[in-house]
Amino acid sequence: MNRRELLQCAALLVSGATASKLGFALTDEQLVYLATAPDYARAKSDFFSHQQRKIIAAMAEATIPATDTPGAIEAGVPHFIELMVADWLNDQERALFSAGLADMETRIPQDHGKSFDLLEAQQQLVILETMEAAAADSPWYSQGNIRRPFISDAPFICMVKELTIWGFFTSEVGASQVLRTNMMPMRFDGNLPLAPDESAWAPYMFIS
Repeated sequence: MNRRELLQCAALLVSGATASKLGFALTDEQLVYLATAPDYARAKSDFFSHQQRKIIAAMAEATIPATDTPGAIEAGVPHFIELMVADWLNDQERALFSAGLADMETRIPQDHGKSFDLLEAQQQLVILETMEAAAADSPWYSQGNIRRPFISDAPFICMVKELTIWGFFTSEVGASQVLRTNMMPMRFDGNLPLAPDESAWAPYMFIS
């Protein structure tokens, strides 16, 4: 099983979603792995400190805020991120993530007088956009860079965004309340136009 396939399994285990709902095309090896894995959807983790959890929750919610649809917190994304970092990232990725999170704990209060999670939403957005601008040279931002393995040396902000988006759209909330899953059977149209008020099809986003 390659790393992309392993992380697909991780997303399914952590989110508790089903492969059929998300449109994942799983290999036989993945099916065996998932069939023999323990129940992981409600697993607890003490990898982050209490303060780190608040920062990650605020970063995730700033990335996918609650509007007329649920946001990242309601979808359980902060917990998803903690489990992924603790148990599924490799040592290099985990070290980069931990260093970035530690920097958020110390630098943001020094610069703004408050922890990131206590700042106004607009202040949080400015900080995240500044972090993105500083990371703009990363291959993570390469045009069309959507079907590739998790980039192990991606900057912290990129890792948080990727895990947030991944966790949200593989959650029950994201897949059923934001994306559309009732597509017509036995039909695929890669050029199907969407109206401005239409959300994407879940299987279109997650076909492997």
